[in-house]
Amino acid sequence: MGKFIVSLSPHAHGTDSVERNMYGVIIALVPALLVSFLYFGLGSAVVCAVSVAACVFFEWVITKYMLGRQPSITDGSAILTGLLLGFNLPSNLPLWIIIIGALVAIGIGKMTFGGLGCNPFNPALVGRCFLLVSFPAQMTSWPVIGQLGHYADATTGATPLSLMKTAIKTGDASYLDQLPNSLTLLLGNVPDGAGTIGEVCALALLLGLAYMLWKKIITWHIPVSIIATVFVFCGLLHLVSPIYADPLSAILSGGLMLGAIFMATDYVTSPMTHKGQLIYGVCIGLLTVIIRNWGSYPEGMSFAILIMNAFTPLINTYVKPKRFGEVVSK
Repeated sequence: MGKFIVSLSPHAHGTDSVERNMYGVIIALVPALLVSFLYFGLGSAVVCAVSVAACVFFEWVITKYMLGRQPSITDGSAILTGLLLGFNLPSNLPLWIIIIGALVAIGIGKMTFGGLGCNPFNPALVGRCFLLVSFPAQMTSWPVIGQLGHYADATTGATPLSLMKTAIKTGDASYLDQLPNSLTLLLGNVPDGAGTIGEVCALALLLGLAYMLWKKIITWHIPVSIIATVFVFCGLLHLVSPIYADPLSAILSGGLMLGAIFMATDYVTSPMTHKGQLIYGVCIGLLTVIIRNWGSYPEGMSFAILIMNAFTPLINTYVKPKRFGEVVSK
């Protein structure tokens, strides 16, 4: 019989668990999921279902037959990865591409490093960026909102981010006149070029943020620091030149809200301390604006988060919390 080892006091008892937090985030994603069903119908349901099923299947196979461990697919982490991956895909993406993305997310992004708690990068973003680089045409072909009974049909439209990028490239601020108003962006009812499944409705994502803050699943430091940084940086650029979009349109467009609220706040790949989280969030915000305005891709959120995932160990080392009982010299 193994010994039960108890560390020295003080002790603290908490109700947190992997299952509680994972399923809590899944519940927080429900408003955005329902809105995606409303706007994209069958396409959204197919993409999300296939993504979740593939992620759960690949984690079960890899854990059981390659790592020789007891599968832990009931903890909710594979379901959450599949749902977040689906949220980062167009609602008309072919099934075989979704399955490849799930394999990369679970096999490379998560299980290669030892599974949950060991991965240095957000698995869903690893899968998403792999697909974006490998299948750029399919990953940037946006379906028209309202085609509820269709899955394969698609119309490539000018997304708000592509309009912002065109205005900067051409130096013509008139392209920004085509941007939807802030209320439309908040609700996500953009007729053409809406974007990926989970990013269309900022209001639904904000409801998810409110739920996670209420349940204390996450703290405010990362999402608020990202959104505030993008708002301030874009506001300064807008004051300098009219070819840069106004800050409110910038934070309500693309995957900023989805990334700031649900992707950057991943426990494993984000800093542990509040100070570290603020540094992490500010850097993600700056990188996002830089990539959006002067990079090759209209969207920079995914790449910014992955870059800062790599810096998380360094941030944790820099802002180590004071050990209990440690005397700080003045």
